[in-house]
Amino acid sequence: MRGDVLMPEGPEGVPTEAQIPPPPVAERRPVIVERHGERLEDPYAWLRQRDDPAVRAYLEAENAYAEAVLAPTRPLQEQLYQEMLARIKQTDLSVPYLDRGYYYYTRTEEGRQYPIHCRKVGSLDGAEAVLLDLNLLAEGKSFMDLGAFAVSDDGQWLAYSTDDTGYRDYRLQVKDLRTGAHLGVSVEHSGSVAWAADSRTLFYTVEDDAKRPYRLYRHVVGSEAHDLLYEEGDEAFRVGVGRTRSGEFLVLYSGSHTTSDARYLPAGQPEAAWTLFAPRVHEREYDLDHWGDRWVVRINDTGRNFRVVAVPLADPRLEAATELVSHRDNVMVEAVDPFDGFLVVTERADGLPRLRVLTGEGAGHDVPFPEAVCEAYLGPNREYQSPVVRYHYQSLVTPTSVFDYDTRDRTTELLKQTEVLGGYDSTRYVSERLMATAPDGTQVPVSVVQRRERARDGSQPLYLTGYGSYGIPFPIGFSSTRLSLLDRGFAFAIAHIRGGGELGKPWHDAGRMAEKQNTFTDFITVAEHLVREGWTSTDGLVVEGGSAGGLLMGAVVNRRPDLFGAVISLVPFVDVTNTMS
Repeated sequence: MRGDVLMPEGPEGVPTEAQIPPPPVAERRPVIVERHGERLEDPYAWLRQRDDPAVRAYLEAENAYAEAVLAPTRPLQEQLYQEMLARIKQTDLSVPYLDRGYYYYTRTEEGRQYPIHCRKVGSLDGAEAVLLDLNLLAEGKSFMDLGAFAVSDDGQWLAYSTDDTGYRDYRLQVKDLRTGAHLGVSVEHSGSVAWAADSRTLFYTVEDDAKRPYRLYRHVVGSEAHDLLYEEGDEAFRVGVGRTRSGEFLVLYSGSHTTSDARYLPAGQPEAAWTLFAPRVHEREYDLDHWGDRWVVRINDTGRNFRVVAVPLADPRLEAATELVSHRDNVMVEAVDPFDGFLVVTERADGLPRLRVLTGEGAGHDVPFPEAVCEAYLGPNREYQSPVVRYHYQSLVTPTSVFDYDTRDRTTELLKQTEVLGGYDSTRYVSERLMATAPDGTQVPVSVVQRRERARDGSQPLYLTGYGSYGIPFPIGFSSTRLSLLDRGFAFAIAHIRGGGELGKPWHDAGRMAEKQNTFTDFITVAEHLVREGWTSTDGLVVEGGSAGGLLMGAVVNRRPDLFGAVISLVPFVDVTNTMS
């Protein structure tokens, strides 16, 4: 009811057009801005002034409008919330992993919002030690998020960072795990962290006002000093520090979206100078890890999709490299993880993930997956000498699963699959991989899931999402909350459009800078394909994108407002010229 007018409700509490009140109208206050030699009129520049009472009043009016529009759906909202919550096993335990004699894991408890980080020494039958309970840290706060989490080699010190603002503003602290006491370390705006082998020297990065990690510091536990070791002066570059899988070296990365370099330091010599591995070259990216008497380097010097080479520690020059994995136009090398005696190469071939085990130059095999259309990535493999590789797996119909793969006999063991309460049966659903043809002939992949019995006659609603930015592949993941849509007759689809990383670096390049329009036309192509092939209708097509995906929503709805029944734009990045200037 609005005012004293009783209005009918649509299906399941969805408001009818007659129920929707008129929206607030933002005042136009035109100002002229000049961008790249062009004069543009911006009527809403004033809305960027957060302290302006008129801005607050307008936002409050928008919130009131949203509340009024959604008021008839409150019973449905509560129903959806309760059924989504009912599928989640609130008291649960992650699969423990072994690291230097300790088994580490997280657990959750019903009624508590955040995970509890724990460990046991020597055996899973041992006594539990709680390292960090985020619920306790969150008391009296409306938000809590864990950033860095690193335990020293001797198991005594925990370096961790938390954000209680919701703005990704992390504060670094150090905790004595023997006594539970915190040291006098409190570093604001912190980023990545890494311990040296002496278990006393901590390296960490700090962000600038733009949330760009740009400085590397060294701190020795118990001292007052925080020594600045490196500062990245190029605002396009971000730094990060980490430890090689062998534990023998520390690595400092500095990279932009297109260029990177790396420095290394023996983990047992924290006072030594950092050594630059290879100089910064425009449009060249590389990263490195330690493998016996060699560096393993992932580098894109011969092609955008990267290759893998080995460089002797005794002669650490790229000119001395031996190629282990060559560049391929249809395969993106995403990561390389060394183990004692073999490598695991994470690849994306034709848009789908692949884990390859390499035992030597040219020799290797793939880890088998139960489904072709899936998502897979390595889990915490902290034991460098282990022949067993842990990985995580999921698909649109398979909940997140943790597997151990034994590289000796090539056997796979399922350790855990996330439990979906209420009797989830994956056979009731079917997923497919489609291809939509863009105007320039490019084949755009589409991942779709729906109830198995649903007909493709255009009658069902469909929820289509996309991102297409920063070279990030859109994950083909499982969601228990999505079942509430599927069980009500929706299909769900992901448009793997250009600008993302599904088909490697060229796929990203084809949707950025001067080619950004391909991101938008690809999404429209996918939407048209789904309608034409009977997956949905224009009235039943709901599209959604967040952040850079919100930019996508703004572009496609302005180009083809006739194509979509509803648009969801989450934290949209739509004021591009002002934001990027």
